[in-house]
Amino acid sequence: MNGLLQKAHKSQITTSKKSLSSELFDEALRWIPGGVNSPVRAFRAVGGQPFFVTRAAGPFLYTIEGIQLIDYVCGWGPHILGHADKRIVDALQNTAHSGTSFGVNQPGEIELARRIARAIPGAQKVRLCNSGTEACATAIRLARGFTGRDLIVKFSGCFHGHVDALLVAGGSGQLTLGQPESAGIPSAVAALTRVLPFNDIQAARSLFQKEGKHIAGVILEPIPANAGLYLPLPGFLETLRELCTEYESILIFDEVMTGFRVAPGGAAQLFGITPDLTTLGKVIGGGLPVGAVCGLSEIMDFLAPLGPVYHAGTLAGNPLVTAAGCAQIDALDAEDAWCRLNDYGKILSDGLRDTARAAGIPVQVSQLGSMLCIYFTSQPVRNLDDAKKSDTALFSRFFHSLLQQHIYIPPSQFECWFLSLSHGTQIIEDTLQAAKQALLTCS
Repeated sequence: MNGLLQKAHKSQITTSKKSLSSELFDEALRWIPGGVNSPVRAFRAVGGQPFFVTRAAGPFLYTIEGIQLIDYVCGWGPHILGHADKRIVDALQNTAHSGTSFGVNQPGEIELARRIARAIPGAQKVRLCNSGTEACATAIRLARGFTGRDLIVKFSGCFHGHVDALLVAGGSGQLTLGQPESAGIPSAVAALTRVLPFNDIQAARSLFQKEGKHIAGVILEPIPANAGLYLPLPGFLETLRELCTEYESILIFDEVMTGFRVAPGGAAQLFGITPDLTTLGKVIGGGLPVGAVCGLSEIMDFLAPLGPVYHAGTLAGNPLVTAAGCAQIDALDAEDAWCRLNDYGKILSDGLRDTARAAGIPVQVSQLGSMLCIYFTSQPVRNLDDAKKSDTALFSRFFHSLLQQHIYIPPSQFECWFLSLSHGTQIIEDTLQAAKQALLTCS
């Protein structure tokens, strides 16, 4: 066993100046770029050094020092049942005994595809892959292959993974690090992407009038959850559906965050709008690495081996992933989870709003179901420009005050909070008490 882990095994909450997490981060910096394998984990947006976790259960994370944290990141969304839910763990253990990867077809692929197709509007066929990023990359390739066009439309603040064509005016880690674009993307690739403001109907109409015959597809988070969280205004999604239909472009809903979380059929079900393609991510694997593209048969059949659009993956349809995904979806259905999740989200968001206003702090709390975000601003947040007006310095102080009280929220103003069924009303009440203390001390 590693020496640092041995020390952690023997210790409880450390009071030493140099914590075990700090020692581990120093070691990580030797071997991993920036010490992290995903940028938001570096705490650049809030300051300080990241901590290390050795286990999780229900609504809790446990740091290497033995500290229990109430978790509102939930693996960035997929742990709807809570961490290490017994039904998922049992499915993984039972499956692992038979093998972890076959490289050939296995029945679980069909079982998971069937569940997805039955839940997601317009999902007549499903292609599994290994991440939400891969799903979005495949979806735009499919849109281009099916239409024979090159242009892709996205919206500022919507993040679709580290895809070259879509890593333009994105959210998530790009905002956290203050980098609106990424080095290493050829200008010729970026030139085929058009970026519009979210919730701007007239901008969408104008673009289609000008270039509609060249637009292969429109991709968006129907509920953007990578610049915090803000909601589509009435008529916005409906207009995009009408424009894509009129100009024979492909409408792609990126439901990596919202699929199976805001409703069984995601935002498409919630708003009553059927896209041509939908992308899904880790939520369909109970938090394991997985993605999927699903949609209308006539489009999906353009994928190889039936069609000319190539997609492949040795681990696509991995038995561990499909077992965990089926277990999670079945558990959510059995518990009628979404009513409870909605109640938890409303209790937490209303409490945060009331607490901040009682402290005299301007605030906007955006919430839908079990997803929410608190913005420290007096103005409504409807798009990325509005979100960027928030007081990020105040958010940083709020974050650290909560962390000192053993509450972990996303380490960036521009990320979404998530709840699970395991949180419950008492934990939410404890969180609101901590938030009250944090707002009193950091304003």
